[in-house]
Amino acid sequence: MDLHSLQVFATVVGERSFSRAAEKLYRTQPAISLAVQRLENEIGEKLIDRGAKELVPTDTGRTVLDYARRFHNLEEELQDALAELRDKSAGRLVIGANESSTIYLLPHIERYRGRFPKIKVQVRRSQSSKIPVELLEGDLELGVASYDPGDDRLVAKVIYTDALAFIVSTKHRFARRRSVSITELGEETFIAHNVISPYREVVLREFRRHKVPLQMDVEMPTLETIRRLVQNDQGVAFLPRMCVQQDVASGALREVTVKELHVERKVRLLYAKARTLSHAARAFLDLIQTPA
Repeated sequence: MDLHSLQVFATVVGERSFSRAAEKLYRTQPAISLAVQRLENEIGEKLIDRGAKELVPTDTGRTVLDYARRFHNLEEELQDALAELRDKSAGRLVIGANESSTIYLLPHIERYRGRFPKIKVQVRRSQSSKIPVELLEGDLELGVASYDPGDDRLVAKVIYTDALAFIVSTKHRFARRRSVSITELGEETFIAHNVISPYREVVLREFRRHKVPLQMDVEMPTLETIRRLVQNDQGVAFLPRMCVQQDVASGALREVTVKELHVERKVRLLYAKARTLSHAARAFLDLIQTPA
């Protein structure tokens, strides 16, 4: 159904005159009459009682008029919603990230919420290895990963540079040491994250290169459980420094340098090159490229 014809019909009824409706819409009277006739032909019913002293809608006309007004209100709501999206006072930002990468987003999200409080922010937990595919398939608009996917179809911007930290409990024999050699770790029980990552492979490779056994007797699904077990002196672990820096600062955990092992961790914001980013996503991208 032609929305323009509905608007013309509603104006004719509101003005109770074809000529006054034509003036209001800046159209000729024949064009107004033709638009109403087309609408009547499409519906198969008369919409206006032309025999009355003043133009009044028929029963069918009153029903159509009700819906015409609803369509008009919806159109105005749509225009208002689009304007809000353009000026960043509405919208939704969806970012895919795994557990550890979410930590790196927190300061950016705090700044973003401070600047655009009406935009809803959703961080969706995703497996790091699946984020590139989800971006390309349109399931995600932005993603965060701690590796470079090496895909020309994606843009990858480094938003944080971190390192893996070797952590022990305050009761551990290394707790008062500033550094240790990798050869001293052969007898330690490591609490590992059971998510495959490039950084886990780097640690494994370095232990093999130095011919040091790596005893991963416990594997846990979350970083929080690993931190708690280490804090309770159930083992030691390598975790992203940003994820444990508050515990280290408060004295709940100790970070000890492993002389032969420095693993840099670059966290990247990803998005598909071919996709047009929403106003909310573009604002987030601009924000993270602007110094705090």
